[in-house]
Amino acid sequence: MQSPNSGGAPDRPTHPPGPVDESAVIALLRARFEAPARLGTPDGGVPPAGDTWIGDDAAVVGLAPGVRALMATDLVVGGVHVDGDLSAPEDIGYKALMVTVSDFAAMGARPSYALVSLAAPPGTDFDGLGAGLAEAAEEVGCVVVGGDLSESPVLVVSTAVVGVAEHGGPDPLLRSGARPGHRLFVTGPLGRSAAGLRILRSAGPEGGSGTQAPDLVRAHRRPVARLAEGDTSRRSGASAAIDISDGLLADLSHLAVASGVGVDLDTVPVAEGASRGEAMSGGEDYELLVATGAPDHLVEAFASAGLAPPLPIGVCTADLGHLTLGGVELPAGGWLHRF
Repeated sequence: MQSPNSGGAPDRPTHPPGPVDESAVIALLRARFEAPARLGTPDGGVPPAGDTWIGDDAAVVGLAPGVRALMATDLVVGGVHVDGDLSAPEDIGYKALMVTVSDFAAMGARPSYALVSLAAPPGTDFDGLGAGLAEAAEEVGCVVVGGDLSESPVLVVSTAVVGVAEHGGPDPLLRSGARPGHRLFVTGPLGRSAAGLRILRSAGPEGGSGTQAPDLVRAHRRPVARLAEGDTSRRSGASAAIDISDGLLADLSHLAVASGVGVDLDTVPVAEGASRGEAMSGGEDYELLVATGAPDHLVEAFASAGLAPPLPIGVCTADLGHLTLGGVELPAGGWLHRF
């Protein structure tokens, strides 16, 4: 974390030499963004009490006394997050909004409005993209109210979502609330999206049809944000949550680091048709990983809401930084952008 220097200007963060992963870039930019904000506060403290800034699934900011807004944004980039030969424009538009809404699900919140920015090459099917975006927006109760448009050599769909935290209800779920002894659950079996992508890639010229294992293929093309599960988890008194976008191993680590805990898993629920590796590191499942000190309340709340039962997978420990499965150290895994 950078601090102001004696001249009153923020210190310039130094860029690590050579290729860096996204965690290093986020730390670099976080220092850059928070330095001027710190200069503008009486005690130099940021974020203000009650706010959550960089480092969680969504930002929580106070707009006025008693009013807190949640904001999240995400990107879908052609050739990185989606393959236009394997997913139709409608699927890409749908996925682009749903992955941002999934960040709201992890906070136990609901989206209200969205902005959509499109950068695209000539010949792009904007009507198809728009149809998919509109379908996702209708499903999650979110209205697209604006955005931007630009030409680009590759397709980029950027979505930003905003909503208001429920007044008087439990606080939004953060990654940082888990404690030793809290139980860990996921909202569904894992590896479906990675398995669907594998099937599409292996199907050759017919890969785009998705006739093999349609449920797995759909999980890759059209992930569904677990809004009801997130809201139910928050209301049940869950302590922390994160959506599984980078893979279970990576997102377990994110939650553990933010909460200052270790993790010991009992099991990993693998979706039918997926491999264990896909369940552990495949990513883009968009199921929720939930920690709670009241596991019976969580299970009862899901049953009362008519949701599929959450799947127990392990427990948080006091062994900071250690992730194990049955007592055996887990390797690093999951998706990580490198620059």
